[in-house]
Amino acid sequence: MIRFLIRRILLGILVMWIITLLVFGLFFIAPNNVAQTLAGRQAPPETVALISHRLGLDLPLWQQYYNFVSKAVRGDFGFDYYHGVPVTTIMAAALPITLSLVIGAAIIWLVLGVFNGVISAIRPRSFVDRGLTVFALFFYSMPTFLLGLLLLYFLYFQLTLRGITFFPPGGYVALTADPMAWFQHMILPWFTLALVSAATYTRLTRASMLDVLGEDYIRTARSKGLGERRVVTRHALRAALTPIVTQFGIDIGSLLGGVVVTETVFSLPGLGKTAIDAINQQDLPVIIGIVLFASAAVVVANIFVDVAYAALDPRVRLH
Repeated sequence: MIRFLIRRILLGILVMWIITLLVFGLFFIAPNNVAQTLAGRQAPPETVALISHRLGLDLPLWQQYYNFVSKAVRGDFGFDYYHGVPVTTIMAAALPITLSLVIGAAIIWLVLGVFNGVISAIRPRSFVDRGLTVFALFFYSMPTFLLGLLLLYFLYFQLTLRGITFFPPGGYVALTADPMAWFQHMILPWFTLALVSAATYTRLTRASMLDVLGEDYIRTARSKGLGERRVVTRHALRAALTPIVTQFGIDIGSLLGGVVVTETVFSLPGLGKTAIDAINQQDLPVIIGIVLFASAAVVVANIFVDVAYAALDPRVRLH
């Protein structure tokens, strides 16, 4: 198990090294005058040269790359030139918001998706199965921004007109400041993200469970007199979790880099909205910091997925 984990970690480090090469080439080597962008189009050459010197852009490429990687490893992504604060400060303020959204929604979509998928699989072609299939297809085809706007219209606007003000229109309140207000502000974003994602997990769980329920060892377990609930939960579901774990790891890793649409609809200043603002302002240090963090989140999530594979299926450790 230790050798298996070490191989996966080394592979993750290799992937992150390749990503740093791509990011460095995209932002510092490609035809893009970073100093001119920061100084403005009308800036005199002296100002551009001064900014270039302060950023180290007049150094040899290998030294620029070395400085870039060594600072990134230490968590130093430079300064946000529009606010005059370190990029890590901007990201530290936005990360708890994205974490609140992703973790809360992930719990909902995982429980809802796996439960619906298992129910559909043990009752194939039944009315319940067809109903859950329609439910999954409906939300799978629903754009996230449209679902968010519909929830705001019916659960905020219409209820507010009737004197019910439980759901706020958007924004964020820190959990440490007011737990109840935090929950009220997050519940609509949670379900917006979770209902769309749960549809994928419902279909994935159903297909995987149907494959496993047709295996010989499941029939053997039933012939030995094991109860159906135990067969489904202890034997079939565990074997069916492999593709679900894969999808879950990819989703969590990707969404930690920012849930752009949901954060924009509900005015949540998380990493996704921060990245969009930085792109509009051409704030390169913030963009680079969020890109590297999102990449690292995906790599780490995949390492955890590999470990989960090894726990679910010991045969994976041999590859």
